[in-house]
Amino acid sequence: MNIHNVLCAAAVAVMISAPAFAQSAPTGAIPEQKVNEALRAKLPEEIKTANKLTSVNSGSFPPYEIVTDTRSMTGASAEMTDAIGQLLGVKIEHATVSGLSALLSGIKSGRYQFAMGPVGDFKSRQEANDFVDWVQEYVVFAVHKGNPKKINSLDDACGSRIAVQAGGSAEKVIKAQAEKCTAEGKPTLEVQSYTDQPTSILAVRSKRADAFFSSQAPLTYFVQQSNGELELAGVGKSNGFDDLFQGAVAPKDSPLSEVLLGAIKELMKNGTYAQIMKKWGLENNMIAEPGINLAKK
Repeated sequence: MNIHNVLCAAAVAVMISAPAFAQSAPTGAIPEQKVNEALRAKLPEEIKTANKLTSVNSGSFPPYEIVTDTRSMTGASAEMTDAIGQLLGVKIEHATVSGLSALLSGIKSGRYQFAMGPVGDFKSRQEANDFVDWVQEYVVFAVHKGNPKKINSLDDACGSRIAVQAGGSAEKVIKAQAEKCTAEGKPTLEVQSYTDQPTSILAVRSKRADAFFSSQAPLTYFVQQSNGELELAGVGKSNGFDDLFQGAVAPKDSPLSEVLLGAIKELMKNGTYAQIMKKWGLENNMIAEPGINLAKK
């Protein structure tokens, strides 16, 4: 059995028997929303007829998406989704797929209507999808306590073993950095790609990787749940990214994009968005104004 399979099996065992990343859901009920008839009227007829939407996720992405089984989850995105469903007067069901590539292809093919995400918005992804951005994010490292490899920026990663989620924007950046390390004659940067966030962070906690390179919000969550084993590094640095927006994903030019944008604007206007984000410790990731395809690169 290779290292990836060992880690996947270990991650499943950890999440089922003694959740190393488990966290009691923050307290505080989110106000129930009244149906917004103007927004509901803009839904495609097939959705209004079925009276439901299917939101797809690629596995746990805490504190946004914490998958409890294949059809239910908790987290900030789950509460945003619930509120949007109430505004639109439809039931929103959840489906889980393996990895971001499967998520994006599932939406493009029409198998799923949307993903609440948030998923990284990039120009290359906008060719096939619309991103309804509701989060601003930063990409940093989760490292062992004391940061023994002294990874304080992307350039410091040469000579280290870096875990990353497969198919994500961070994987592309860290692979480019690995090529740069080699071209400059620096020690080899070993990239370890894993299907999901829990497996990636487990690689660090088990010391098979020196760091996990990913979005700051989930890494903050994992560090808080590590019993002092981990800390954040590279905070406040660009780390290969410009302004990084993340959002819900819908098929390209779908009328659902404008409906989701309108729903998020309504949740911002009535204070629900801020309440959810603060409840889950995401104050630093709030965006002043949501929009469609905000990424310029």
